[in-house]
Amino acid sequence: MSGTILENLSGKKLSILVASLLFLQFLCFLLGGLIAPVPASVQTILATICKDVPGSHNDTSVWLYSRGDDRCQSLDHFDIESDDMKMANQIVFVFQMPLPREGRQLDYSRWQQNLIGVLQTDIAFDANVLHKPHTKMTIDARLAYRNKGDADQDWKYLASSLEERDLDCSANNVTDDYLYNCNTIPLFELGSLHHDYYLLNVRLPVDSERRMNLDIGHIKDLHLSVIYQNGGFTKVWVSLKTVFLPFIVLIMAWFWQRVHLLQRKPALLEEMLLALGCALTFLNMPFEYFTLFFDMPFMLLLSDIRQGVFYATLLSFWLIFAGEHMLIQETGEKSSLKTYWKHLSAVAVGCVSLFLFDMCERGVQLRNPFYSIWVSKVGANVALGFIILAGISAGLYFFFLCYMIWKVFCNINIKRTSLPSMSSARRLHYEGIIYRFQFLMLATLLCAAMTVIGFIIGQVSEGRWKWDDNIDLEFTSAFFTGVYGMWNIYIFALIVLYAPSHKKWPTNETTENIMSEEIEFSNLPSDSNPSEISSLTQFARKAAQD
Repeated sequence: MSGTILENLSGKKLSILVASLLFLQFLCFLLGGLIAPVPASVQTILATICKDVPGSHNDTSVWLYSRGDDRCQSLDHFDIESDDMKMANQIVFVFQMPLPREGRQLDYSRWQQNLIGVLQTDIAFDANVLHKPHTKMTIDARLAYRNKGDADQDWKYLASSLEERDLDCSANNVTDDYLYNCNTIPLFELGSLHHDYYLLNVRLPVDSERRMNLDIGHIKDLHLSVIYQNGGFTKVWVSLKTVFLPFIVLIMAWFWQRVHLLQRKPALLEEMLLALGCALTFLNMPFEYFTLFFDMPFMLLLSDIRQGVFYATLLSFWLIFAGEHMLIQETGEKSSLKTYWKHLSAVAVGCVSLFLFDMCERGVQLRNPFYSIWVSKVGANVALGFIILAGISAGLYFFFLCYMIWKVFCNINIKRTSLPSMSSARRLHYEGIIYRFQFLMLATLLCAAMTVIGFIIGQVSEGRWKWDDNIDLEFTSAFFTGVYGMWNIYIFALIVLYAPSHKKWPTNETTENIMSEEIEFSNLPSDSNPSEISSLTQFARKAAQD
């Protein structure tokens, strides 16, 4: 009878395979630690305060910019109105991105993938003026772009919106230059960086009738923090995908070809391995290459969907993987997904919730990049609470998986007591299977722990620019490339080790002896749950039938 490669592969070949995979895992960590830069960078831009041009507000061909020919007239070069309201409506805060460096005009690269903008206000502190700690701030924002070779004034319209943001300021800990301590304001998020230069014009209109910006005080300056993915990190990341993709596709084809050579239908575990390989293939597809030639603002949403599909498949596979080795049901029927509907429903609800949350944020941003669920106090609290809940759910899932794996180990220990009654050849064979299986389950536990940690870190990394918390977190590229490599290496190993083997059981023992040993091996203590029969018992039963 043929078993799996995990059972029948010689110790020498298995050692070579494991050593090779561990070496590849080490290279993935090394690649991120020595070659790739940090995943994201931040550039803070101080606004150039310019005098507004009449009619420019509604004209998409007229833009105010701070560098180049025919630049805007800065605040230092025009007379300020004595009327504060008129003065405020004459001011435009101009941000031209990216900033020059050492006298050279820099440009964005399409490898940098995305751009997030966060505002910070400098509001002058006045002890004689009572500033409301919680107020609404109305922002009239317009975004434009141009490319290399375009004239300085050849800015093209990208997006515009009239947005309201919550502004929370405190005078308890004012800074040395007598400024209020105010929260950061998420402003825009672009899913692609297809153009070389970007321009942001921000107006803070004051209107007494509509009560717009009457209670925010005197804004001295605006700062824009732009966050973008480093191009060097993207190149390393896409290179990993490009290398892993053909190997996973080939090993899946090889695995499924060996399964179909058997005179039976594929088992549930084999079907789940194929589904897991397909989800990993979808994740590995280097769609980032297309962004070098086409404007794809939906890339952030697509990346979230791909990662969500992979997480859902991987988490479901682990539950079924542990459950099949516990053999929860004691029936002769083939296992199916219905058997695990309670386990999988929890994973499905969590993944669907994450998808709906993502669609409410990045789905709307495809039409309006200035939209954000974090704009209001309620929305920010709901979003932050959802991220915390997702992290807690990931932690609970990990502990539940640990419990299931612990039950598997308990079943194996029960069966281990029957090994001394077997012949030496059979005992060594079963002991080898037990040790190999235990090592694989520990590797599964390690992979699950790293996946949960990576998921939590990813959620915190994405949200820390949007909620107002002074969180100083450093995420190295080595961790991200290492975890991504671990997924590919782990799934590659599972597909190889659980592929059907062409080796046969030895026939030097009689059927009666094998059956006797199977009966000994399958005897459970009287206080054991009869439904908890390990897969090792089935191995012996099938061997006896052969």
